[in-house]
Amino acid sequence: MTTPTNDENLPLSGIRVIDVATVIAGPYCAGILGEFGADVLKVEHPIGGDICRKYGTPTQRGDTLAWLSEARNKKSVTIDLHRREGVEVFKKLIEKADVLCENFRPGTLEKWGLPWEVLREINPGLIMLRVTGYGQTGPYKDRPGFARIAHAVGGIAYLSGMPKGTPVTPGSTTLGDYLTGIYGCLGVLMALRYREQTGIGQYIDAALYESVFRCTDELAPAYAMFGQVRERHGPTHNDFACPYGHFPTKEDGKWVAIACATDKLFARLAEAMGRPELASSSLYGDQKTRLENRHDVNEIVRDWCGSLTRDEVLKRCNATGAPAGPLNNIADIFGDRQFHARRNLVSVDVEDLGETVIVPNVIPRLSETPGRIRHLGPKLGEHTDLVLTDLLGMSADEIGELRKKRVI
Repeated sequence: MTTPTNDENLPLSGIRVIDVATVIAGPYCAGILGEFGADVLKVEHPIGGDICRKYGTPTQRGDTLAWLSEARNKKSVTIDLHRREGVEVFKKLIEKADVLCENFRPGTLEKWGLPWEVLREINPGLIMLRVTGYGQTGPYKDRPGFARIAHAVGGIAYLSGMPKGTPVTPGSTTLGDYLTGIYGCLGVLMALRYREQTGIGQYIDAALYESVFRCTDELAPAYAMFGQVRERHGPTHNDFACPYGHFPTKEDGKWVAIACATDKLFARLAEAMGRPELASSSLYGDQKTRLENRHDVNEIVRDWCGSLTRDEVLKRCNATGAPAGPLNNIADIFGDRQFHARRNLVSVDVEDLGETVIVPNVIPRLSETPGRIRHLGPKLGEHTDLVLTDLLGMSADEIGELRKKRVI
């Protein structure tokens, strides 16, 4: 774990992002842009700010660890967009912006007098990311959306859990948010490229459920062509390969993942198990017969894993090149050599707390211009005066009047 350096020679230096979104999806897109050099202005309501400030484990500062991690590199500017004066200040920021990230329900910006047509007239080169649960069109567009709902509507929650059991959370309640943030960031980068060529901005319509649905491999074509409806299979069943799942070891709560996607990989696993003859067996020698006999194959692998510790299973698999890995909890991750070697955990000083906070490091890794964490989530309104003065050229009296009216 190392403290990141402050290096402004980054690929998005000079790009200014206005982040008026809340919680994770839209803000995560803005956060990625900020990690690679963009100047991100987090516009929040003067009372309370982004609700992400209250999500997660509280800190002594009054916000949460989730806020500190996910609002990294951003400047907090408080503006009440419900007020006419606040809208006018916001419009001035739009004049200076390259990108706007928002995640209000369709019609909200329009209600405030900030429809796309107006924003585009103010700044023809503006790129706007619009994140909602269901997109800007369609019969569901006005419904509230959260990642958990997107997992359900997009099809992955139905697949998660034991056969005939209750569908469970697919790993994280916020997976769809992060996926949409990544897709949104990709859209912003493509729009920036198009603007570079034409000078024309555009908006990106990103829906949480679509980001989830796009990650469902052959689910759609298999149903369209053959009427197949994939069901919950639990930890060891897979439609494409066997063995391909999670297996408990003899240590309580310690599991391993094993993924033999090819016959060659199964032969390596058979060697690791000390049963090389399985790879040439008429029952288990090829993928087709293993799938036909998946119950027996999984029992063989389960019995073997159950006779060893997790480290013993991994050591034997690694020796033969059989693909296997530990099912890590966060304590395991903090002790994992791979995470340390790649500096996936980074310690960042938070002056207001008088201590450091360890957060996930920046990805992806660029060889010449790697991203940086310059600071973690700011205090509410920490940069309001700075931005209004330096960027918009407002006087102390003007700022004072806005504050008196509780616009900022």
